[in-house]
Amino acid sequence: MKKMTGILAAGAIALAAFAPVEADACSRVLYQGNDSLYVVARSLDWKTPIPTNIYVYPRGMQKQSSNLSNPIRWTSKYGAVYAVSYDGGITEGMNEKGLVVNGLFCKGTIYNAADTNAKYTMSLAVFVAWLLDLNSTVDEVKAALTDPQFDIQGATFDGGTVSALHWGVTDASGKSIIFEFDHGKINIYDMGDYRAMTNDPQWPKMTAIIDYWEKIGGMHFMPGTVTSPDRCVRANYFAHHVEATGETDLGVSIARSILLNSSVPYTYQIEGSPELSSTQWRSYSDLRDRRYYFELVTNPGYYYVDLNKIDLRKGAPVLKLDTSKTSDLVGCANQRLYKTPPFTPMY
Repeated sequence: MKKMTGILAAGAIALAAFAPVEADACSRVLYQGNDSLYVVARSLDWKTPIPTNIYVYPRGMQKQSSNLSNPIRWTSKYGAVYAVSYDGGITEGMNEKGLVVNGLFCKGTIYNAADTNAKYTMSLAVFVAWLLDLNSTVDEVKAALTDPQFDIQGATFDGGTVSALHWGVTDASGKSIIFEFDHGKINIYDMGDYRAMTNDPQWPKMTAIIDYWEKIGGMHFMPGTVTSPDRCVRANYFAHHVEATGETDLGVSIARSILLNSSVPYTYQIEGSPELSSTQWRSYSDLRDRRYYFELVTNPGYYYVDLNKIDLRKGAPVLKLDTSKTSDLVGCANQRLYKTPPFTPMY
């Protein structure tokens, strides 16, 4: 496959990926409630604030995967809400069918194989959109990734650091997968009853760590550092030992409390490690009620976009929420969305 190409502004896609492994500390957890309530909570960690705005796209939009000569072209089947970093690349999102996709740093990622020529090129800037626009379930995502026939087009920075990501996907039924790139191959793992993911190591080794601590018993002793395995163990344990509710607000609050326990405190530093990341923002995707919550850690509250109350029909406008102007916003944010041109992907 071709070598990674394109020039992205730092953070446009990687968000949590543009750093040495010690610097990144993103977490993702699935809360399983009652009455089909599932909430996916994730934190985005970086050493400086990352401008991330919210966009809502309707159905029926024509898109392409790259600015090179061999893009995949598609027309969106589903409307979706995206978190867009630097107004140039999609970090994560949820579509109107309750499918959520989140990208987290994983240093073991190697996207392309040097000796293979792919038919298409896929930019990380729109990869999440491609998945959310065309799929409604985890099984459909798995089918789309079985023989993708594309190279990854992404960014390097700081003398060659790669935007190395792996992804968590959950649908409205609560079914979840993690998928990871390995030299052109996509390894897909059914999460089963595991309910958390973080960064390194890659998923098979991470499950071994979780299983080890499960045998020790989390009620009396759990790992407590900000390292990726420790955060994953804590999040997975608490996700299995909190109350299950079918009430939306309470369920989101419980998911938020689990994630807070696995976040890195804002401005936290370790002497001699100036690159250490702390949590910049968090999101909570309510897959049953189609609400996407967003929380800047410097804001006094958090808010949500309700996809059930937005016109997602073909021809409806693209909408945007500028998160830099939300310090006074709590609760439903639909009224603060405004019409906007589509964001310009940083291929």
